[in-house]
Amino acid sequence: MSEPLVERMQGFGETIFAEMSALAVRTGAINLGQGFPDEDGPAGVLDAAVEAIRTGANQYPPGPGLPELREAVAAQRLERYGLSFDPATEVFVTVGATEGIAASVLSLAGPGDEVVVFEPYYDSYAAVIALAGAVRRPVTLRPVEGRFTFDPDELRAAVGPRTRAILVNSPHNPAGTVFTRDELEVIADVCRERDLVAITDEVYEYLTFDEAEHVPLATLDGMRERTVSVSSAGKSFSVTGWKTGWVTAPASHIRAVQTVKQFLTYAVSAPYQHAAAYALRNEIPWVEELRKSLQAKRDRLITGLEAAGFTTCRPQGTYFVQADIRPLGFTDGRELARALPEKAGVVAIPSQVFYDHAEAGAHFVRFAFCKKDEVIDEAVSRLARLR
Repeated sequence: MSEPLVERMQGFGETIFAEMSALAVRTGAINLGQGFPDEDGPAGVLDAAVEAIRTGANQYPPGPGLPELREAVAAQRLERYGLSFDPATEVFVTVGATEGIAASVLSLAGPGDEVVVFEPYYDSYAAVIALAGAVRRPVTLRPVEGRFTFDPDELRAAVGPRTRAILVNSPHNPAGTVFTRDELEVIADVCRERDLVAITDEVYEYLTFDEAEHVPLATLDGMRERTVSVSSAGKSFSVTGWKTGWVTAPASHIRAVQTVKQFLTYAVSAPYQHAAAYALRNEIPWVEELRKSLQAKRDRLITGLEAAGFTTCRPQGTYFVQADIRPLGFTDGRELARALPEKAGVVAIPSQVFYDHAEAGAHFVRFAFCKKDEVIDEAVSRLARLR
């Protein structure tokens, strides 16, 4: 019997996160690969979900999302960024940001269209562009003075007559870059000049370090009407398993996203929507303490990695550190990541899987620092064996 998987999805297989997490379980290694915290979010948010279950929020909610969550999202965008969205027509709830991005790409790009992405990119981007039958055009982020950035000329060269959208992730996973206003202005200029839509993945919007400022692309001149912004509760409130996200965009783009999303999952867990609305309205001070804690954990991990012989790029946001393996005598991140559980009892993610041009990321592995201090300390103690 021939391969049942459609041709455009052949080559994707099991995600690297599933592969490496399974390897961690099988070997008993410390999992610094997949980006999930090992501590829960604020008690009030957890209690809000339990209360919603106990008081009857257990049937289908409205397909576009509960009004209270859409109103809370609209209030957050207005208060934090000065962006005004109608919660009835310009805010839409999705099963996490991953579905929000998928529905956005599937609704805006079709066979033969092109989508520009910055590599390294979160792996779902490549898969959903393939599902759409579209073509990805990667623009490589390279380390410059300790942070990853792009060449504006390479971005402009990646845009052609079939380009429909630019997919922008900031704060960026896995590079840790928070795009500056100047970098975003370059992206905005390209979108305006070429009449493109920007799809922005902003799930780490609160988790920035060292005074780096997250600037939503939609706040720049002329960009609100051509930007589809995606975020979620998972990273901000340490409830990644809840898979509760949202899209904000002009009403016409929301209608396009809804047309796709309603046939993917129809609705999003009602109790978690209630809890996410509570979180946005009541727990932002908790998120600020989380941000401070993560910055300290980042510094703790970087200190340990550099003592173990890696060199690192200091991330301005997210959960992750990119570590250069070449000072330790290694050149292939995938090979090292698969050997690390036996060599050192630690799991990392090989960064090259997030590139089309794998050679640009072959010498990096990604470590997560959203873990307890004692877990980080034990992991870097084990990694010291590599020297």
